[in-house]
Amino acid sequence: MQILTYNLNGIRAALRNGLIEWLSTKPVDLLCFQEVKATPDVVDLSGFQALGYELIGWHAAEKKGYSGVAMFSKIKPDLVSIGCSIQTYDTEGRILRADFGDLTVLNCYFPSGTSGEIRQGVKMTFLADFYEWVNELRKERPNLIICGDYNIAHTEIDIHDPVRNKKTSGFLPEERDWMTKWFGSGYTDAFRFKNPDLREYSWWTYRAGARGNNKGWRIDYISVADTIKDRIVSSRQYNDAVHSDHCPVFLDIENE
Repeated sequence: MQILTYNLNGIRAALRNGLIEWLSTKPVDLLCFQEVKATPDVVDLSGFQALGYELIGWHAAEKKGYSGVAMFSKIKPDLVSIGCSIQTYDTEGRILRADFGDLTVLNCYFPSGTSGEIRQGVKMTFLADFYEWVNELRKERPNLIICGDYNIAHTEIDIHDPVRNKKTSGFLPEERDWMTKWFGSGYTDAFRFKNPDLREYSWWTYRAGARGNNKGWRIDYISVADTIKDRIVSSRQYNDAVHSDHCPVFLDIENE
């Protein structure tokens, strides 16, 4: 099973920037999009359908033009579930779940804390609540794959300037500690598992030519439950994709 996770920073903008044409050269089974910033009724989905994808889930935020996640699949899911039953997060359109056989895929858009202390507080509360929610789900569905924009660079290799960003949201000690706790509690960072020393990023600010100078952050991840990490075939990032300020992350995993 091949999975692509991608923060689009607006699905309509990404489509205008050639997303469908690019996807036609990178066939995968499941697309997990974050920050779609729209509802499906205002988006032309015909390009996805032409590539063989069906829309299996869309969780829009109540606030128009904000957040939202969507999933398109070539494989029929056994179950699709929207949200995590925590109203604060569900109104912001942050989580979709799809089950395929023994695998459960979560498509997640973690909050950002860059706008100030209030949202940083929301982000830290989300991290605590999400940790508990996922570990409850794991009792029922142990073979989890958690895709998405985590809005955290975990280690110094995951950010272009760790020294000057040590007090910046997304690289704060408490955020990085949460990632260490997360990956120490039964989940594997698929990209880092397969590429232990590769210095690549998945997000670049639009300011000061950051992408052209590769001054980026790796904040988009695919976490794989340790129960199935031996089934990981490959994982990589497509830095050539320029439909957003992020790039996609890819996972190929054996699906029993």
